[in-house]
Amino acid sequence: MEQEEYLDRYERILQDGLVKLCTGAGLLSGEALSCPDADGWWDVWVKDYIGDAVDNFNEYPMAAIGWAAFLGMGVAWKWDSAWPSGNAPAKLSYRAFYGSRGFDDMDEHIMWDLLGLTHECGRKVSDTVLSCAQAALGLIQHEGVETQTSLGFYVLSRTYSVMFRIGVAMELQRLGYRKVLLDPGRIVRES
Repeated sequence: MEQEEYLDRYERILQDGLVKLCTGAGLLSGEALSCPDADGWWDVWVKDYIGDAVDNFNEYPMAAIGWAAFLGMGVAWKWDSAWPSGNAPAKLSYRAFYGSRGFDDMDEHIMWDLLGLTHECGRKVSDTVLSCAQAALGLIQHEGVETQTSLGFYVLSRTYSVMFRIGVAMELQRLGYRKVLLDPGRIVRES
């Protein structure tokens, strides 16, 4: 199997598993909603995020993997709060999602300061993201991928991308977005 095919298969398996995990936790409804605008920000920031994640992976692998989901949640929240007023966040900065300690407390800054989650909801989200990060790391280990190799780098990059999309999906779900049956590709917010 060629590397690109392998990576595509790995990404599908990971996303399907994480969607099931988040659905079981009540944070998704069986599928991952997506937002092309949010995905566009990931494309802009992927190098910055990977730089932070690489610096932290050996000591804090769960944070390196999991913080991508929190970043996705923050981007979805920012998208939701800015677009209805016509103020698209054209100059959205990756570092704007940092906490007071930079990357180290990005999760807390996004959950408490930006999203304003309650303690109970924040704990559920945090626990679920940790479970997702553990599942992702478990899949990497099951696949026998050594993270210090070229293939390992690409697997981790795909893992961070999936986690980001899972975070976007969880926040869109929390904000009340859902797919509309009349146009299966369209996502709307419930009133």
